Amino acid sequence: MSEQYAIDDAKFSRFHLKVTAYSSGGMFCDGYMLGIIAPALAVYTRQHQASTVWIGLIGASALIGLFVGSIVFGWLTDRVGRQTMYLADLLIFLVVSILQAFVTDVVWLFVLRLLLGIAIGADYAISPTLLSEFAPRRHRGWMLSSMNAVWTMGYVVSFAVGYLLSPLGPDSWRWMLASSAIPALIVALLRMGTPESPRWLVRRGRADEALEIVRKHLDPNATPADLAEESQDRSNYRALFHGVLRRRVLFGGLFWFCQVVPYFALFTFLPTVLAALKIEGDLAQSVIVNVFLLIGSVVGMALVNRMDRRPFILGSFLVLAAVTIVLGVWTGAAPSVVVGLFAVFAFAVSAAQALAVVYPSELFPTNVRASGIGVVTAVSRIGAAIGTFLLPLSVAGLGVHATTLIAAGVLLIGLLASAAWAPETRALALSQAGATDAGEPVARASTASS
Repeated sequence: MSEQYAIDDAKFSRFHLKVTAYSSGGMFCDGYMLGIIAPALAVYTRQHQASTVWIGLIGASALIGLFVGSIVFGWLTDRVGRQTMYLADLLIFLVVSILQAFVTDVVWLFVLRLLLGIAIGADYAISPTLLSEFAPRRHRGWMLSSMNAVWTMGYVVSFAVGYLLSPLGPDSWRWMLASSAIPALIVALLRMGTPESPRWLVRRGRADEALEIVRKHLDPNATPADLAEESQDRSNYRALFHGVLRRRVLFGGLFWFCQVVPYFALFTFLPTVLAALKIEGDLAQSVIVNVFLLIGSVVGMALVNRMDRRPFILGSFLVLAAVTIVLGVWTGAAPSVVVGLFAVFAFAVSAAQALAVVYPSELFPTNVRASGIGVVTAVSRIGAAIGTFLLPLSVAGLGVHATTLIAAGVLLIGLLASAAWAPETRALALSQAGATDAGEPVARASTASS
């Protein structure tokens, strides 16, 4: 029996469901914390005099921190293990969320959102890595993409909470931001006791511990031979920037970058964008549009286990670019049409985000998986931060339609890059990740994903 059977081809169990739930819980917190800033800013800007630059910086602050956190903690997770960091970042969520209720000026709000973003970046690298290293190959797609669905749920819930808390007065933005402490505490308690990744343990020369975990949670009859496929290579961060892995870093970072630039830019300031388009009831309309984000994430989770990676990513970029171009050129569209197009965009971009969680885990080998995920996450968040910072300036200077066409151009770049470089990894055994050229489709393994 090979290691692929012990982990990659294991039967789906209650343990797999628990690890999926705990990992996705962190993503719920991530989505909630990134989303709640939109309704909070809508209230904050009505009560405080702040320049457009500062508003853009606050909107982008968590994304800037996410860039730092995903790189630093991705590397650290490959060095010290998945389990330790899996809980530590949730404790940071909890403390910083509470501190946001006591902010007295715009500078401290920026600092705290920056720190929160660092912790979110850590979770972006840690949670998919740990989950992918326990996931059976046949179920890996939906298990990982469920994290996107739950992330989107957190994002949508944040808008709903913001809408409900907004009548509480001029300080309601404080309660909106501090409310993220509640899901953070719940997930932190649930994550206690989660085992270390056996793949990481084998890579660190701790095969006996790895075998004990596999026997306890995956296969009571596992033997040392079941772990033989994982070599004991140590983490080598520099390997990410050479040969095959360098191409994977470039592809993973660029496709995710092009997905999230319009996503975060448009949705962080969705009430502002809708108001600029003269859509009345902009906050309520934002909640409606975000419901389509949630629906799209569920559809994406279903599709990612049934479609190959290449057609999925190419089709999603094509749809998103087309919808964004229509939004940009149709200057006289009725409000109902505009909201409808935003809903289609929300549905498509959320479904496409399923790949943003699944793909990076399949691009890199175990010894640099968290580092690789951290780097491509960081690249994507450069785009998200730049887009979020520049969007209010672009809307003020160029107008909302020109700004939307710029977003369409970014999506077209993503389409071309994916057509050139996207590998096919759906049926790949995780121990084989990173073993082939990212410019060529990966041959299907004998056990097809379904």
